[in-house]
Amino acid sequence: MDLQITTLAERPELEAQLLSMPDSWPVFMKQDPAANLFYPVAGTQYAEFTLVAVDRDAPEDLVARAFSVPFVLGGDELPDDGWDGVLWRATAMRRRGESPDAISALEITIRPDMLGKGLSAVMLGALRTQAARLGFGELLAPVRPNGKHLQPRTPMADYAALRREDGLPADPWLRVHARAGGVIDKIASRSMVVAGTLEEWRGWTGLPFHGTGDVEVPGALVPVHCDADHGHAVYVEPNVWVRHSLRQPVESHAGR
Repeated sequence: MDLQITTLAERPELEAQLLSMPDSWPVFMKQDPAANLFYPVAGTQYAEFTLVAVDRDAPEDLVARAFSVPFVLGGDELPDDGWDGVLWRATAMRRRGESPDAISALEITIRPDMLGKGLSAVMLGALRTQAARLGFGELLAPVRPNGKHLQPRTPMADYAALRREDGLPADPWLRVHARAGGVIDKIASRSMVVAGTLEEWRGWTGLPFHGTGDVEVPGALVPVHCDADHGHAVYVEPNVWVRHSLRQPVESHAGR
């Protein structure tokens, strides 16, 4: 594949495909209300922070996307509210007319038929390159380890600490970040919060949600807490904060 990666600002005609592109995210992951602060305005407010990838042989069809967002961190300590917190801070910054002092990756999504071709690493490299071009010295990322759903009862700190014999993280997505130069900073203990009625959760997952307690949901990194007496369930997802220093030379990537 001859991959071409550009910003959405350079290819605005691809905006309509950003959220219509097929993906493999679990349905419940798309119910986080904080997402509504970003995605509806990603194409207008954050076009320079959004990357789109196409095959040069089919330049009108999106094969991958990557979102990042500038925000005000206001110090060195990364927030416990991770993904949600970045979006709240970015929105507050924009509305107040403030200048950002940090940038965070939000999402890298590969079209399902293109998985397994190494595109995630390429898109991460392109995000690093673009963040450096925009003048940032560091790219932050509240990483969602893609193997954690297989161990939902393992605390995230313990899972993130798992290593292979070569010293790299056992988790595949954390390993991609490590190979790109990322360093684990801390656990974002409440990076994403999804709350809903039991009926909503049944619709999102196809599970009964009939008794109070923890429910293991396919694709969830930790169990969802179900409160049958009060008719709701809450998912509080931890992520892993990774820091990518951009002060060393950044490699160029396909299409740039």
